[in-house]
Amino acid sequence: MVPDLRRIAMISMHTSPLAQPGTGDAGGMNVYIAETARRLARQGVAVEIFTRATSYTQDPVVELEPGVLVRHVTAGPYEGLVKSDLPGQLCAFAAGVMREGMRAPEGWFDVIHSHYWLSGQVGWLVADRWRVPLVHTMHTMAKVKNKHLALDDVAEPPGRMIGEEQVVEVAQVLIANTGQEKRELVELYAADPERVAVVPPGVDLDVFSPGDQGQARAEVGVARSDVLLLFVGRIQPLKAPDLLVRAGARLVREYAEFAGRLRIVLLGGESGNGSGQGRALRELADNLGLGDRARIEEPVTREALAQWFRAADLVVVPSHSESFGLVAIEATACGIPVVAAAVGGLPRAVGDGGVLVSGHDPGVWASVIAELLADPARRAELGARGVAHAREFSWDATADRLLEVYRTAVVSAEQVQV
Repeated sequence: MVPDLRRIAMISMHTSPLAQPGTGDAGGMNVYIAETARRLARQGVAVEIFTRATSYTQDPVVELEPGVLVRHVTAGPYEGLVKSDLPGQLCAFAAGVMREGMRAPEGWFDVIHSHYWLSGQVGWLVADRWRVPLVHTMHTMAKVKNKHLALDDVAEPPGRMIGEEQVVEVAQVLIANTGQEKRELVELYAADPERVAVVPPGVDLDVFSPGDQGQARAEVGVARSDVLLLFVGRIQPLKAPDLLVRAGARLVREYAEFAGRLRIVLLGGESGNGSGQGRALRELADNLGLGDRARIEEPVTREALAQWFRAADLVVVPSHSESFGLVAIEATACGIPVVAAAVGGLPRAVGDGGVLVSGHDPGVWASVIAELLADPARRAELGARGVAHAREFSWDATADRLLEVYRTAVVSAEQVQV
């Protein structure tokens, strides 16, 4: 018998789906949680999202849209804590989540879906207390990140790896964004492959779609004659924005046709151990002779982001590690070719809509970018293929697959209890 799902509890301790992606610790995970919660609610399954309160001005409960509630749980001081401080607040946050759950009737939630390892630790306790299955999505994994560290990045601590291993062991179902991530869970964390479900993220095709480049450039303040390379993401070593700056300097120095027209825009805010990276990137651009050809812009709304994509000649995603890479699929949906690192889930996100680059040598990246910029016909072909590729993804399809996973988890948990 197929179980009837009524309500899902999502746990996202360290970042809220209400936060602006590209700032602090907000990124693709925030988009994932908000978009899947919306789609689940539209299919009649209510979602309550538990996240840590980070300001005394936040309302205890915020309705994201009908059927989706965001609950702000007090755990530690509202401000001044960074993600590395949050393991010390796991007990306080778990207590707050369970306190909220006690106000509801028994059996109020059918499934706990935790996001990121911190939330998985809380979900482990809460699912056991409420006697419901735990479904967990890693989003990023310490062992994967530590295998692909940037030179100036800091390795994830052993405590996180232990915490991730514990969540892998206890979760009823683990969700991987790609087949590659599933293999990493099995090989690096000894996950049972039967308990790992691949659920690709989606893209909002109503927001991210092809458009007029001239109009988009007028809106974002880029000249029609400029050559625009766009980076979108948090400013931190993991995302490697410095690689684009270094490659851009090579382009200006070695390719005369780009010397006066090249513009590099880094769209994002500092995050985590990226503190001070914005200043460092500006100094790097100046030292390499780029000056105001390279600039950092604050994160923008999803609608404005789509215009930035449409304004670009190429979107560059040079990350050292990505579980999927929503930026890549959003750019391809807008018909803009992507140049991305051949790591993690990026090959799946890029598909036929761009070029993958092995390694992080600025000279190699400059050469690949120069070849694409010199070939408008190839860029147009990649753009068209990218649009077709992006149509294979949608948040509705992601939500449908999640519902299947939730139902499987409920049936499996019932069999274990019997």
